[in-house]
Amino acid sequence: MPSDREETKLPSGWRTVRFGDVVRNVKVDVDPATSGLERYIAGEHMETDNLRIRRYGTIGEGYLGPAFHRKFARGQVLYGSRRTYLRKVAVADFDGVCANTTFVLEPNGDELIPELLPFILQTDAFNEHSIKRSRGSVNPYINWSDLVWYEFSLPPLDEQRRIAEILWAAEEEREAFGTLLLELSQFVERLGRHFFAETKGQRVTFVQLVLDGNLEFQTGPFGTVLKAAAYVSEGTPIVNPVNMNDGRFVTESGPFLNREECNRLAKYQLKTGDIVLGRKGDVGRGVYVTDEYSGFILGSDCIRLRLSGDRMLSEYVYCFLTSSLAKTWMAHHAAGTTMPGINEPLLARMQIRAPTLEVQTEVVKAFYGFNRTREAIQNKIAASRSLKEAMIDRLLQG
Repeated sequence: MPSDREETKLPSGWRTVRFGDVVRNVKVDVDPATSGLERYIAGEHMETDNLRIRRYGTIGEGYLGPAFHRKFARGQVLYGSRRTYLRKVAVADFDGVCANTTFVLEPNGDELIPELLPFILQTDAFNEHSIKRSRGSVNPYINWSDLVWYEFSLPPLDEQRRIAEILWAAEEEREAFGTLLLELSQFVERLGRHFFAETKGQRVTFVQLVLDGNLEFQTGPFGTVLKAAAYVSEGTPIVNPVNMNDGRFVTESGPFLNREECNRLAKYQLKTGDIVLGRKGDVGRGVYVTDEYSGFILGSDCIRLRLSGDRMLSEYVYCFLTSSLAKTWMAHHAAGTTMPGINEPLLARMQIRAPTLEVQTEVVKAFYGFNRTREAIQNKIAASRSLKEAMIDRLLQG
């Protein structure tokens, strides 16, 4: 088969090789129940562009399915052959079992050092080849026979060691930021439980806040009120859970409404200080409405909470509703299995700790401070990932 690579002049000592000549797909089949192995790796355990395995399953806890019979060993590289655009590559740091749709790879001979192999799988050229040669539309997959003839530039061994050392240092930096982010998230979760669950003090239900005139619920307009035919290519965004991403509204792709429709739907317009929750699917997603989002239209799959009076700070209520404690409660009580959902009567049953405004203010300061730190770490992770991706292609292109 012809190569997808264009011929380029290589530095001294470099040469063009076929993937299957220097890498082999290890096929050792075992019975998980009698293998003596304890852990298994499924597709969901492997993260996009993350070489480390953070999660795994335990053999014997539930039915694995007939596909899970491929053994892997510590140091081997796992490559997800389904939906390869997800770029799932991981280096095993323990022995275990995976599905036969996960390739278990290692160098074939001594021309390629093991430390460099995972980064070859992360190059743009390799991913382009894998995606291009994948078969199927709903759940595309790549065959090993379509990878073996992929050609790439292989440096001499000394250069391989130098490149691998640089790239693993970049990977370890990104991993360190990831660990820091995980530890921060765990600390914030414990802090949320302390503030909202473990600390004693007066509590109030949301329905009582409604009856006292301190809270108003509003569910977005249904199809009888707003039809998709009213959407326009530009104008004021109408927001639904699909537009929610990490506490923000992402509205570049719409949908939008014109001014006339917005005026007609004035009761659904958002104001600064509102809290918007997704009421279907991944319940617990929320956005605090800042000036940037004021005037947006509430979508049918969302519920708006609007605080008034001086009893509860809207920022404090938002911190509670987006805490793991509240999310767990909503997920547990959500109706439906295929598409779990929450509604106003369910939210009205929730209880929230109601300390003094001074205490609420301190809680908000703490959580907002942690959010700023989290965003800073996430930016560091993104920058580290971008740098590593640039170095991979730069160092391995010859």
